[in-house]
Amino acid sequence: MEIKEERSSDEARQFLPSSQVDSLGEPQFTSIQRIANEPKLEFSLACKDLAAATRDRKLNTFIQVSVVHPAEHILTRYSSTEIVEGTRDPLFLTGVTFPPEYPIYEETKIKLTVYDVKDKSQDTVRTGVLPDHKEPRADVGRSFLGCTAFRVGDLVKSKEQQLTLTLRTSDGGRTVGTIEVNLVKMGELEDGETDHITTDAQDQKCALVRECTATEGISGKDNLPSLNAVLKNPICKLYRFPTSDNKWMRIREQMAETTLSFHVPKELINLHIKEDMRRNQELKDLGELAPHWDNMRKSVIAHCDQMLSMYQDTLAELGKHAGSSFKSSCSKGEKTLEFIPINLHLQRMDVHSPRLKDALYDVITVGAPAAHFQGFKNGGLRKLLSKFEAERRNTGYQCIYYSPENTAKAKEVLSNINHLQPLISSHADLLLNSASQHSPDSLKNSLKMLSEKTELFVHAFKDQLVRSALLALYTARPGCVLKQPAVPRNSAEEGGDLQHQDHPSQIKRQDSIPHHSEYDEEEWDRVWANVGKSLNCVIAMVDRLLEKDNISNIKEGENDPSAADCKVLHTGGDWYEQLYPLVITLKDCMGEVVTRAKQSMAFVLLQELACGLPQCLMLTLRRDIVFSQALTGLVCGFIIKLHTGLHDQGFLQQLHTVGLLVQYEGLLSTYSEEAGMLEDMAVGISDLQKVMFKVIEAKSEDFLPVITGRREHYVIEVQLPAKMFELLPQEIKQGKLLRMYPVLFNVGINEQQTLAERFGDTTLQENINQENLELLKEYYKLFTEKMPPDCLPHFQEQNDLKGLLENLHQNIQAKKRKNVEIVWLAAMICRKLNGVRFTCCKSAKDRTSMSVTLEQCSILRDEHQLHKDFFIRALDCMRREGCRIENVLKNVKCRKYAFNMIQLMAFPKYYRPPEGTYGKADT
Repeated sequence: MEIKEERSSDEARQFLPSSQVDSLGEPQFTSIQRIANEPKLEFSLACKDLAAATRDRKLNTFIQVSVVHPAEHILTRYSSTEIVEGTRDPLFLTGVTFPPEYPIYEETKIKLTVYDVKDKSQDTVRTGVLPDHKEPRADVGRSFLGCTAFRVGDLVKSKEQQLTLTLRTSDGGRTVGTIEVNLVKMGELEDGETDHITTDAQDQKCALVRECTATEGISGKDNLPSLNAVLKNPICKLYRFPTSDNKWMRIREQMAETTLSFHVPKELINLHIKEDMRRNQELKDLGELAPHWDNMRKSVIAHCDQMLSMYQDTLAELGKHAGSSFKSSCSKGEKTLEFIPINLHLQRMDVHSPRLKDALYDVITVGAPAAHFQGFKNGGLRKLLSKFEAERRNTGYQCIYYSPENTAKAKEVLSNINHLQPLISSHADLLLNSASQHSPDSLKNSLKMLSEKTELFVHAFKDQLVRSALLALYTARPGCVLKQPAVPRNSAEEGGDLQHQDHPSQIKRQDSIPHHSEYDEEEWDRVWANVGKSLNCVIAMVDRLLEKDNISNIKEGENDPSAADCKVLHTGGDWYEQLYPLVITLKDCMGEVVTRAKQSMAFVLLQELACGLPQCLMLTLRRDIVFSQALTGLVCGFIIKLHTGLHDQGFLQQLHTVGLLVQYEGLLSTYSEEAGMLEDMAVGISDLQKVMFKVIEAKSEDFLPVITGRREHYVIEVQLPAKMFELLPQEIKQGKLLRMYPVLFNVGINEQQTLAERFGDTTLQENINQENLELLKEYYKLFTEKMPPDCLPHFQEQNDLKGLLENLHQNIQAKKRKNVEIVWLAAMICRKLNGVRFTCCKSAKDRTSMSVTLEQCSILRDEHQLHKDFFIRALDCMRREGCRIENVLKNVKCRKYAFNMIQLMAFPKYYRPPEGTYGKADT
């Protein structure tokens, strides 16, 4: 956040009181912390009567802010204001803010240095490194005017909370003007009046036009532990902009990285390792196979073991990055970090304006999810998956072809088996335990749970795939002779005898499952049905025991109470003895079904892997990498959105009734490598549809999310402290799974997109936008159908949403070059539907910065009455001195956006940074 430049002890000491210099050995400092999680100190700046070197010179000035820490002998350059042009009385829109963790005290000294910029394009001092005590050379584009300093305690304790300081030349002689320093408190107006903002109770039913109105809930103490577990290293900037009615609004811009950047990928890789180890074991448990199939299995397992080893090595490498929460754009091609999202940050704008509700606007910024280390020579996932499936379908392989739907079904069946079998076994044991204790109520409850899980288990195998796979596995056993060889469609007669199976070169691809004359297809039906029959026997026996028990109790109770007690004990033994063999039979039948079903589904997966080695595993790896990056951003976005919406009952109802809209804005071109990145990104975002969220109450101080599931289905458990958890609707508290609706709209804006539009192909972008428009329309339809009438937006706002969707549709159909209105409209619709916003380019550094700052200023203009004459100036402030230039510094160690003049000529007008903030960045 700051660039530290050490100065000599003598020079720093001149800003410290002599008494403090003498006592630096044992400092006693006074804290100025006011509110938890709020900045420690914020102030705005203005100058008056600045003296120019020549009478006719119009000054273009900015103020550089430096800090002298009372416990240290160094001066730290901290921040700068924007450049104000053509005046000797500049009023700076960029303020100064110190975050909660910054070590600032009443004894801290702050130095203010005023510079006159002669040529903004040559103003390299603020973007490069120059010792603070040295005046810049004339050829760097600026000149020193004067400086002053003040003690923080003097500002905080001043009656008017304002200081007027005299600017002097470096030798302390001549006066060159004054600086006004005003203490800022968010939520108060410039004249000191408190801004009493009332909340419309009726409008509070369903917040559809704002991100969050309850800012007190966001900065409240209850939210701190769980949010601090996710967010890290915040950067904060302060602005004041005039409104259209000449009032001041205050804006706090924040940016923070997240600990999830490494946590989620590590959790995910760990799940991949467990899933792959289980699959490898299932392949080994297939039993004895004919030589051809056995050789195939050995080859598949060998390749799978190599991939498994690679995942384990990657996890071990990531384990070395303990405490890391950020992957820079320079590291996007590093193999050990390929599962980690690039430059993932929360970008937040907190707006306080007179007579309008305070509001928060959040955007998650992240590099496009893509496999950079794998490269894009052959395209990205969208193209590679399509090509692979076509080759697998049309090329003669030595295996049986199963469609992607069938292989997905096989994985689902295996997952259901692994989930349900231990549950059924556990409920069966509970049933026997209830029988031994002679507890009728407990027996009924145990039977109910056992029945429900067993029925789910039986229905999991109601699929033709299991039956056909069992037949295929039968034909792959050693010694199997096909008396009536199958003649597959569009292929020659299969070699079916054992001699032919010894020679894989003679085995051709089968497009359908062969029928075997000696195979009893009804056997599986009998085995499968035996589970249901066994369960019916258990149910009948329980009903009989309970009925006898009721009759016996009535009779014995009438004759002799003590005899009834003896009967109870005797009957308890009978219950267990009579149920035990039936339960064992149920378990045996279930075990036989599990063995056969597992082997048949593992055989299907063997075909999937064997048909495409090694491409199949490499595509799985690529998809895992891209999905890991996409999922990490989603988890971060969901947690932030949940925290900001905890006091919004309309949003919470929408969350569990409809689901959460997640809108991605892409700025990638469709030319060269970026086309491959866009293909990766499109698949990664689409894969997020298989992710569900569940909110649970935290049982410890560890609030990090927990991930469970497999590649086809994941559940993210988000933990909340007890006080926050109590704010949730009953449905969410009871564990209802929350659905995600991810959509992606992409518009390339750089010079490469110009080449694509004129000489290349833009159909990829057009297809992606059209497909995701349909998904967005589906979400809006669900929203209008499922949300109750009192929670729908007012008629006019609902019409606005319809109009925006229609406008978006027209813009997508228009196929206009660099039509950024598409992403503007998509973002607006997302905000109105309480969605989570993402903005992505290759590294989330340059184009992303242009986009989020433009979005922030557009919101200020459209929602908070930013004065129209200050729109461009506000935009330049945020790009020159805001959080995004700090993001650039964080990534490439230089405060310059990586654009040149030629590139910017191809950019849409409002995506061009201010002069002096771009150029070649030495990384």
